[in-house]
Amino acid sequence: MASHKPAAIILGGVNTCSRALAQLLVPLDGEPLVSHLRIVDKYSVAPATCYLGAEFPKVLEKPEVEYRQANLTVPSIVESCFNPPEGTAPYAYVFDLTGEARNDRPEEVQIANTLKVARFVGLEAAKRNVKAYVRVHQPCFNTPEKGGLSEKEDVKPIPPGGVWWHETLRTLASIEDLNLVVLRAGYVYGPYIDYGLFAAAICVAACYGYTKQPMKSMHSPGKHAFNTVHVDDVAGAAWACAEWMAGLGRKEADAVAGEPILFHNDKAKVKALDAACAPDAKPVAPVFNLVDDSNHTFMSWLGVPTALFGTTIEHFDLFTRAMAKINMDELAEDINEDHVGTWTKMITASSPPVPNTPLSPYIHPQVVGLFEKQSFGLDNSKIKKTVGYALKRPTYGGDELKEVVDKWKAEGSWPVLE
Repeated sequence: MASHKPAAIILGGVNTCSRALAQLLVPLDGEPLVSHLRIVDKYSVAPATCYLGAEFPKVLEKPEVEYRQANLTVPSIVESCFNPPEGTAPYAYVFDLTGEARNDRPEEVQIANTLKVARFVGLEAAKRNVKAYVRVHQPCFNTPEKGGLSEKEDVKPIPPGGVWWHETLRTLASIEDLNLVVLRAGYVYGPYIDYGLFAAAICVAACYGYTKQPMKSMHSPGKHAFNTVHVDDVAGAAWACAEWMAGLGRKEADAVAGEPILFHNDKAKVKALDAACAPDAKPVAPVFNLVDDSNHTFMSWLGVPTALFGTTIEHFDLFTRAMAKINMDELAEDINEDHVGTWTKMITASSPPVPNTPLSPYIHPQVVGLFEKQSFGLDNSKIKKTVGYALKRPTYGGDELKEVVDKWKAEGSWPVLE
C-alpha cells in the first residue's frame, strides 16, 4: 500500500541528475517507489529557467510529485522545505544533489553553494531523524593514472571546486545522527544530460564528423583512466543506498562500510568558517564508488562519439602541446570559436532548423587544461558486494550514445542532417 512507502525529498540537482532520480521514484508508467516526492531547487520549472528535457515536465504532473523553487542558502527556507504537506508522512529519504556543478567557479561561490548549503540540509535532516541521507558526489578529484581507486584510498581533490566538494563530505560526515551515505559518481552521461564535459564532447565530435575532419586532441594518447556512469545508475544506486541505510542506521553502516574522509584544504580557510569540521578530525562515513564496467581511458571515451559520427582522433605533436601549455586560454578560445561556428551551421542546416538548443561544443579553457593531466578511475566492487547493487547500464558505447542523441533529436535539441 502507498502508506507503507517512504516519503522522499530531492534537494538540488535539477540541472544534473535529479530529473532522472525523480523519474525512477515516480515513473511515467508503473508504480511509484515513494508515497510523496518533493523536489527543491533554485530553478523555476514553469517557466523553465534551466534545461529540463522532454520527460521531466511530465513527471512533475504526477499527483505524487511536488516541485518547490527555493533558495537553499537560507537556513530558515531549508527548514521549511522539510515540512511535508498536510496529511503526508515526514520525509524518510533525503537525496542531496546540491552543489556547484562547475569546478572553475570562485572559492566563495563553492563555499556558499556547495559546503554551506549541504551543511544546512544535513543539519535539518539530522534534526528530523530521516532514515537515509544520500549525498551524490561529483567526479572532482584525481586518481592514479591506471585507475581502480578503492574507497579506502585517499583522494586528491581538484581545486577550487573539488576541494570544497570534499570538505562538504567531511562536514556532513561529522554531523551526529545523520544517516549519511556518500555516492562518488563517475562522469555522468545519459538522456538529457547537458552538463559537464559529456555533452560538449559529443557536440565537438559531431562537428568534426560534419566537416569530415579528424578530431584534434591535446591529450596525449596515454592510458589515463576516465570512468563513466549512466544517469539511470546514479538514480538506481541512490535509491539502493537509501534502502540499505534505512535498514541499518548510521552506526552499523559505518561499521560495515565507513571510510575516513581526510583533510585536503587550507587550515586557515576552514577554521574561519562557522561550525566547519576541524582540520585534524577524521570523520567517517559510508562511501561507495559508482562507475560502470567500461573501464574507459580518456581516449577510448572520446573514441565512442567520434566513431558514432564517422570521424577519428588525431593528436597534436609534442611541440604543439608544449607550446599550447604556455597559452592554453588563447588556443582553447581559438578552437572553441571554430567549434561554435561549425555547430551554428549544423543547427541552421538541420531539417527542421534547431533555433533553441541547450547544447554547445564550447569547452571552458580551464577545463581543456584540466583534462590534459587528470585521471579518474574507481573500483566499483564495493557497492555491488555491500549494497548488492547491479548496474543497469554496465557499459558506455555507441548504442548508449545513439540513444542519447536520438532523444535529443526527438525533442528538437539536436540537428537532423541526414
